[in-house]
Amino acid sequence: MEPYLLLAPAVLILAAFFAYPLLKGITLAFYHYVLFEPQNIYFAGLDNFKKIVADPNLPLILRNSVLWVALTVGLQFLLGFVLALALNKTFRGKNLYQSVVFLPWAVSGFLIGMMFKWMFNAQNGLINYWLVKAGIVAKGVPFLALPHVSIFPVIVAMVWYGVPFFGIMILAALQSIPHDIYESAEIDGAGSWTKLFKITIPYIKPTLIVTVLLRVIWVFNSADLIYIMTNGGPANSSDNLPSYILSQIFNTSDFGVASALGLLMLVLLTVYTVIFLYVTKYEDAGDI
Repeated sequence: MEPYLLLAPAVLILAAFFAYPLLKGITLAFYHYVLFEPQNIYFAGLDNFKKIVADPNLPLILRNSVLWVALTVGLQFLLGFVLALALNKTFRGKNLYQSVVFLPWAVSGFLIGMMFKWMFNAQNGLINYWLVKAGIVAKGVPFLALPHVSIFPVIVAMVWYGVPFFGIMILAALQSIPHDIYESAEIDGAGSWTKLFKITIPYIKPTLIVTVLLRVIWVFNSADLIYIMTNGGPANSSDNLPSYILSQIFNTSDFGVASALGLLMLVLLTVYTVIFLYVTKYEDAGDI
């Protein structure tokens, strides 16, 4: 009985802050629930899902979500991996440089969004200033107001924001690799690329899998930079699924449809997690 009593506070906290909101959200997905119609709440069955399937914006939103995750996580991983390899070496001023490159991870998303929104501003933004000075364009380009272009400045901001996460995680994994393995490989005549693909990557594969898995989920669920920089515009061309849910809540107050979209997100991320762990063979990772 004593172990259950000791676990009870943690279980109650999880139930209050995780289980109940999750169950409530799933329940609302099957209800007609408009905030300003408190007298007109009723069980609607699959009506909310029919609405989102019939929504002409849904294909664009899903395509944007895939583009958002693929480019953001791909570039974050590549740059973070290179950063970790560089910081794994010994050089003068390493600690200072390391603190500077990891600084974006400590900055709030709101501040980053405002900073990059100014940088890409058509009238007085830093990016357009450089482009005009270099003679590449004659006048400022409204990056944040162009359909099918506005999402890319947000991706740039998100990449800058997330590179330190991969850098920190991969650097920690690199520092756990015994130097004896590299010394033995050098004696056997292994070059830099051989050591990278035959020792480094296989050894830190569990860390790579977990970081990519978590980062995809976090980036997929992220809407703050989109909301701050473009508010999903123009005409939803920079919206991903989470930011579209926010716009549905703010513009229509239809919590039923928003919950149905949230349930769609939950299903997509669950399927992704199962497939990703199966394809990457996570259970066998690290066996070299």
